[in-house]
Amino acid sequence: MSSRPELVISSLDAERLEALLASLSDQTFPGKAALEAELARADIVEPEQMPPTVVSMNSTVRFRVAESHEEFSLRLVYPKDSTGSQQTISILAPVGSALLGLAQGDEIDWPKPGGGLLRVHIEEVIDQPERRGEYHR
Repeated sequence: MSSRPELVISSLDAERLEALLASLSDQTFPGKAALEAELARADIVEPEQMPPTVVSMNSTVRFRVAESHEEFSLRLVYPKDSTGSQQTISILAPVGSALLGLAQGDEIDWPKPGGGLLRVHIEEVIDQPERRGEYHR
């Protein structure tokens, strides 16, 4: 039986996400309860204490699809920074909410276009604001 991976979230991200969630209704964001639950179970740390291999807001992450070994990269962003391109994913997307706080080596199920799921491995946190010393983004 597999358990959910541990989550680590910076206090800065937690505060900003709690403010964002407070501004949204359940009808506006159907995944609100799921993101709130993830925040509630996370280990909250000061930004300076963020492990460098953990996905935080504005991190760029390289993934590998388990079945095909195809790789791709995305940056986890706040809705205002979502470009709708294939380079970013909003925290309000189900996969975006699931990524926050995970670390290199963790795996998640990723919805496929048209239905079904892909097993996706987090290969590398390519860029993380905390690792660069950006604590007030």
